[in-house]
Amino acid sequence: MKPTREDKICRMLQKELGDIFLLYAKKLQGVIISVSDVSISPDFALARVYISIFPSEKAGDIFSTIDTDSKSIRFELGKRIKNMMRTVPELTFVLDDSLNYLERIDDLLKK
Repeated sequence: MKPTREDKICRMLQKELGDIFLLYAKKLQGVIISVSDVSISPDFALARVYISIFPSEKAGDIFSTIDTDSKSIRFELGKRIKNMMRTVPELTFVLDDSLNYLERIDDLLKK
């Protein structure tokens, strides 16, 4: 079990990144981007951000765009958490396809 400080930092990062991606998705009409989970290293230097993108047909293109814009997303995150953390963690984005997996299982069970 993670210490409570790590949990609080992960929840705070998830909320702030969710707000950032809400504004980011408004530029991309018809796309929903959500932050499903955030895990952070014990020294708070690295953060792994799990994002899910709907519709899944556009997920590959949008994920590559997010990956190239990671520096600007980190900068925006830094502006939002500057009073809460000393350093802004390096962000690594991971595409969370668990919803697609559940949908596929559901389709297989219906057959």
